[in-house]
Amino acid sequence: MSDLTHFDEEGASRMVDVGGKEITARVAVAESFVTMKAETRKLILDREISKGDVLEIARIAGIMATKKTSDLIPLCHPLSINSVRLEFASLGETQIRIEATVKVDGKTGVEMEALTAVSVAALTMYDMCKAVDRGMSLGPTQLVEKSGGKSGHYLRESD
Repeated sequence: MSDLTHFDEEGASRMVDVGGKEITARVAVAESFVTMKAETRKLILDREISKGDVLEIARIAGIMATKKTSDLIPLCHPLSINSVRLEFASLGETQIRIEATVKVDGKTGVEMEALTAVSVAALTMYDMCKAVDRGMSLGPTQLVEKSGGKSGHYLRESD
């Protein structure tokens, strides 16, 4: 069990002690995708969904979720986030890509915060559009890139 940092030698859960780690600049980029009917994508982009501007509400939801990650993921450390940026890109006729970039100067990374941001943004898009398209699908949701800390730089290889 000792190879898994969230468990002690006896297998009990623990929050990893980051007290002795150096403070470094850390960045994580995550992405998720929402696939929908072409008509739904058009309604979103034209800001014609009755509940409001889907992308802006999803952006705010993702930012708020970033700040709440340690409340949602049991062993995550609360972090003082430097910045969060969510961007949306329309892909083809039926998909929107969500990308979050999260930055912190800290002793632990922000991968979970970036993944939480895109996950909650995707869920918010679904919630706002479910009345017109219950068949939407979410994902994949994945880490794209991270930097900082002892493990160094990670960049997801293209499929």
